[in-house]
Amino acid sequence: MEEKKDTNTPVREAWVDWLRVTACFMVMVVHSTEPFYLGGDGSLVLTKADAFWSAVIDSLVRSCVPLFVIASSYLQFPLRRNTPDFFRRRAVRVLVPLLVWTVVYAFAYGSPVNNFKDLLLNFNYSAGHLWFVYMLFGVYLLIPLLSPWAEKVSRKEMLVYLCIWLFTSLIPFFRSWATGDTAPVIYGPSGIPMPAFYPVWGEASWNVYGTFYYVSGFIGYLLLGLYFRRFHKEMSWGKTLAVALPMFLAGFAVTAGGFYRRVMRSSGGLFPSGGDVSLAVGWETTWGYDTLGVILMAIAIILCFKKIGSEVKSCSPRLQQVSEASYGMYLIHMLLLPVFSGLLRGWLGFGPDGVLGFWTTPVEILLTAAATFVTTAVIAVQVRRIPKVGKILMG
Repeated sequence: MEEKKDTNTPVREAWVDWLRVTACFMVMVVHSTEPFYLGGDGSLVLTKADAFWSAVIDSLVRSCVPLFVIASSYLQFPLRRNTPDFFRRRAVRVLVPLLVWTVVYAFAYGSPVNNFKDLLLNFNYSAGHLWFVYMLFGVYLLIPLLSPWAEKVSRKEMLVYLCIWLFTSLIPFFRSWATGDTAPVIYGPSGIPMPAFYPVWGEASWNVYGTFYYVSGFIGYLLLGLYFRRFHKEMSWGKTLAVALPMFLAGFAVTAGGFYRRVMRSSGGLFPSGGDVSLAVGWETTWGYDTLGVILMAIAIILCFKKIGSEVKSCSPRLQQVSEASYGMYLIHMLLLPVFSGLLRGWLGFGPDGVLGFWTTPVEILLTAAATFVTTAVIAVQVRRIPKVGKILMG
């Protein structure tokens, strides 16, 4: 991944390569965890051990998607080229591969007819991970609009907006408190469940555009990328860890504790436990990418990677290739991950009754992620080398 200074001299940010490779693996760990709490009618946890390991492992890597957005912002924001050229490059790099693999997934899972109907209005529901690309392009749409401000904003002003954004990360908890975690669920297009949110600060049944609507969500990660680029001052390893470690642990406690508490409360401590998919939506409240725990862990990880980057200015050509292929790996990994997951669960068994007892679940999750990561890395790197076609397929 390259960026350009005002002199137009290409400079490679090695730490961003490492970050993207790490975030890519983290995504695969997240999706490798899903079979341990999703299933049946939508939500299914077979054992208490599965509930525990799902909470621990998924929470540790939950900041994966924000890390991608921060990295993209760090390299792209504020805009360094004219707007048409920026979107032309993003379309070739992001949208064209998305279209190709959307078609592949439409035939790979479920009913192709229904999948193509869904594509008229949204991403392919048989490949839920593609939601990320739609979100990312929405962030890209804001970059030209905000770039003039980003060039001039002061550190103090930036911190004010970041603090407002951090406050919005508490809103899901306010809603949960207001409803006692029992908000009803309504169903949207194609039967997708959506929590009927408790309205706050200007929201109502006829208005979703409350006070904090425009300064919440992933826009904050766009600002974080800018902050780390323009205002972050390098610290010693001692100071970096003194800030990052407590921040990460606090974020982890919020995300893991919230998930595990909700699973145990809904199950009454009895397993197997499950229900429709709305139950899992409730369990995942503290896993939201726009919630405080995930944000704290993302900031802590960036602090550490940025510090590494200040000391080591290069990375191996092989890691660089994997970094450049990470988008393609993201696109194709859900074709392979379910296969590895099914094979490993067949070989090792389930939960405490499995071959490794209490450790069966984490070993299955990590081996599934590792096998998927290595396989997709080999495929994506090799396909990208094909003249003309490679980057169309893998970005």
